Amino acid sequence: MKIAVLGEGAEGERRVSATPETVKKFKALGAELAVERGAGAHATIDDKAYEEAGAVVGDRASVIAGADILLGVQGPDPASLNGVKPGAWIVAGLNPFGERARVDAYAGLGVEALAMEFMPRITRAQSMDILSSQSNLSGYKAVLDAAAEYGRAFPMMMTAAGTVSAARVFIMGVGVAGLQAIATARRLGAQVSATDVRSATKEQIESLGAKAIFVENVAGIEGEGSGGYATEMSDEYKKAQADLVSSHIAKQDIVITTALIPGRPAPRLISDAQLASMKPGSVIIDLAVEQGGNVEGAVAGQVVERHGVKIVGHKNVPSRLAADASALFSRNLYNFLSAYWDKDAGRPVLPDEDEVTQAIRLTQGGKVVSERLLG
Repeated sequence: MKIAVLGEGAEGERRVSATPETVKKFKALGAELAVERGAGAHATIDDKAYEEAGAVVGDRASVIAGADILLGVQGPDPASLNGVKPGAWIVAGLNPFGERARVDAYAGLGVEALAMEFMPRITRAQSMDILSSQSNLSGYKAVLDAAAEYGRAFPMMMTAAGTVSAARVFIMGVGVAGLQAIATARRLGAQVSATDVRSATKEQIESLGAKAIFVENVAGIEGEGSGGYATEMSDEYKKAQADLVSSHIAKQDIVITTALIPGRPAPRLISDAQLASMKPGSVIIDLAVEQGGNVEGAVAGQVVERHGVKIVGHKNVPSRLAADASALFSRNLYNFLSAYWDKDAGRPVLPDEDEVTQAIRLTQGGKVVSERLLG
């Protein structure tokens, strides 16, 4: 049973899908590990560390040859998989909606593509959830990026020369990233408020010491979709939310937006008119910029300024914390594969009727089989 750890080819990707820690764990299960040379360099893991953990380090062709499972952070380019074994698994974040042609190419290669971002949000799969582990770091890093761009201090400071007021930070979207952003901004001493379309998050916001900003008197809208994700809101709710946000956002120093809807463009939360109402020198961090952005005028990969407000659109934010992001991501992959490890077969086995299998399997037997892609 051979597991291949591929180097990442996507621009700006600094993470790696296995660490020496998880290499040792896979070895303990009885697997052979092959790591592409230099795969962990950007995550401060050198080839020697992988060799000491028991892996063989080599070029891409030798790593892929005979591999039963290929691990990646992002889906590898099908053109780079020459010699891949038919029936081999590709286990990575595959961006199935955004890279549908690549999924079709995987089917053409006869490999079984397993999209880790499609992992269902059920109790037994929590430790396998790459979206949660990476979003946690994104929320933390968003606050640090905001602090770096904001030209003032975060906490209130009382000095002999006078008092410095605490920064006002507003978090829009209270999933994993939003909750971590609240906690981090609070630790830095900011005055924090937050909002979300899901009414169930109000208690979570307040439990972290932030002020919950919610639309009131709009009946029957909970905003909770399947699997705990947000859903598209009604026009009535959108108008009420826009009015509320407009009055609140004008008073804020920093806004962090995190709202995403799986398989759809990011919802627009902040308009140009709302930007114009903010104080000069304010900062907005748009964590949804790669899916179209929550903020009008946000540009992926750039920091732009509109109406005196900085809009930060860093791409692949978890990769900006490559070492920790890789450690968490690689544990997610190990937790997934080890949970299905069959000792007698000497490899993981995915039952066809299993809820996780049905959610993450994109291709099998030369065909695209995911209902989310075929529907």
